[in-house]
Amino acid sequence: MEVGPKAADRLLWWWFSATRGGPTRARIIMALKYEPLNAKQLSDLLALNYKTVRKHLKTLGDHGFLVSFGEKYGRAYSPSPDLIAHFDTFQEVQKASRTKNLRQLSRGMRLLG
Repeated sequence: MEVGPKAADRLLWWWFSATRGGPTRARIIMALKYEPLNAKQLSDLLALNYKTVRKHLKTLGDHGFLVSFGEKYGRAYSPSPDLIAHFDTFQEVQKASRTKNLRQLSRGMRLLG
């Protein structure tokens, strides 16, 4: 994720707001904000399927949002230094995504009657 500030902002918007898995990836990042966790711990904490967590961890790691350490099942993950440097933008994206989802839900409820 080593890019300029504006490009980093666009990447964060894309990965955490514009993609179908964005909300799940954002939940994973927020869970890792305060302490490194492994896939099993994240799965239990977030009540997500273990394979789903593994898939998102791989995606996040492959794109530079996470760093990992340890071996096999004990491998723990934490946000990358680049993500930490842009964490304010990440939180803005997350807040805007929630607002957008609430607006869509409200609009759908009005259509239903």
